[in-house]
Amino acid sequence: MKSSAVLLAVLAVLGASTSTQAQTTNSDEHFQTLTYSVSVVSRTTRAVKYEHRHGSTKIDFEGTALMPGASGVAKVESKSGVMKVEAEFRGLDKPTTFGTEYLTYVLWAISPEGRPVNLGEVLVGSDHDSKLDVTTDLQAFALIVTAEPYYAVRRPSNVVIAENVIRPDTVGTSEAVDAKYELIDRGGYIPTGYHFDPVVLNSKLPLEFFEARNAVRIAKSAGAETYAAASYEKAADQMKQADDLGTRNHVNKKELISLSREVVQTADDSREIAVKRIDAERIEADKNREAGKLALAQATSQSEMQARLEADAATADANHRREDADKTAAEAERLQQDAQADSEKNRMAAMDANQATAAAQQAQKNAEAEADQSRLAAANSDQQLTKAVQDREELRAKLLQQFNVIFATRDTARGLIVSLSDVLFDTGKSTLRPGAREKLAKISGIVLAYPDLRLAIEGNTDSVGSDAMNQALSEERAGSVRDYLVKENIPAASMTAQGFGKTQPVASNDTAEGRQQNRRVEMVVSGEVIGTTVGVVSEALPLASRP
Repeated sequence: MKSSAVLLAVLAVLGASTSTQAQTTNSDEHFQTLTYSVSVVSRTTRAVKYEHRHGSTKIDFEGTALMPGASGVAKVESKSGVMKVEAEFRGLDKPTTFGTEYLTYVLWAISPEGRPVNLGEVLVGSDHDSKLDVTTDLQAFALIVTAEPYYAVRRPSNVVIAENVIRPDTVGTSEAVDAKYELIDRGGYIPTGYHFDPVVLNSKLPLEFFEARNAVRIAKSAGAETYAAASYEKAADQMKQADDLGTRNHVNKKELISLSREVVQTADDSREIAVKRIDAERIEADKNREAGKLALAQATSQSEMQARLEADAATADANHRREDADKTAAEAERLQQDAQADSEKNRMAAMDANQATAAAQQAQKNAEAEADQSRLAAANSDQQLTKAVQDREELRAKLLQQFNVIFATRDTARGLIVSLSDVLFDTGKSTLRPGAREKLAKISGIVLAYPDLRLAIEGNTDSVGSDAMNQALSEERAGSVRDYLVKENIPAASMTAQGFGKTQPVASNDTAEGRQQNRRVEMVVSGEVIGTTVGVVSEALPLASRP
């Protein structure tokens, strides 16, 4: 099988940083609690694409600079529908070495696309060793170990203490590839300015009990008490029961461990719910703010149009008056010539004609003055029209910047083209990944603020496979994007979806990099509000009936 390299970067930077310091006391072990700057960083390690049902193979673990004495080995075996991993570790120090925010270790599988999967908790024995038997549905992955505040976290911290090392006898169907993934910086679970009391570890109580305390406090710091009240209250009640068990003279450790792990799960669920609801409120506030701006812009545009119409009417009226004045002057001159031919007999008539001429000339001057005023009004209207064009250009540039934060976007004569890469879908499929839906939700939040925008969604594939298969896949992927945007309240009548198969490549299909560029879904954003109209339809049509 031909080898291929996968390179995907997941980059993000979150704002704010602070530190909170707690004092140490006496009795049992006490440590200083620190809250570090909140940011997300990336790290690259080596991953292996394992053969499906090809027996077992082994990889080694090597300690990082944070714990150079750590080591281990893992046996990876393909079973029916899953990959089984049997891992053993040696030389593991206590996780509290890195601060009392860290109470345990977690083993992670990282896909080549950077998706982390929590495989399970690595419990350190008194001999600094640990064993772990787990499974994963990933076929290609890297393995790392991180220090965490509790076992049920959903994203790895940047306290990476061990990574897999590919052995010479490691068996895989393709060469090792780089897996780049996100890491939460130290203190990333604790918001800026939030104060934690010192963590006191009691050797008589199981570690799971202190993980539960960490989980409840971190959930509260994330806003779960307000945004996920029911789940948080349940976790707090469970923690109270655990505290009651822990204060008894004879502690039932099995019962306490079981209850503590339940607390961890409930608290982390409440934290996740709170984070999502806070993000939703922020997005809704952004939508309302942009809708207000759009309403103001529309009102201004209507006012400018009314002023232009009034100026045009004034100009036409002035022209009519000038024509009437010209006719009056010509008639007066004819009367004057007739009067001069019969000067004596018609002297009185000539005098009347002179007076009529003077009146006509004055009328002409008055008409010319009114025409000048009309031309000035027209010039002011042209300035207002130029301002409206400038506003459209500024809105176009603003949308280009907003879309670029989410996906690569370029400005073309057709409109703003948002390039949705093939990482939105699994290979050969048209079902949107969770990360893709999250980004498309952000796109919909921007589009909803401007109802006059039109979207033309175009699916493209590389040349691998038959023409019919590529055509159908491109149509299905374009349709999936359109259908999801409809669910996000984007009007179906403002969108078209069309597949072009492999007929519109942007790079050579002879290389893996070129094929990846050709596997894409592009969204052409247009509309009069930004000075371009592309892909307008009068009503929502099924995908199969569109050209």
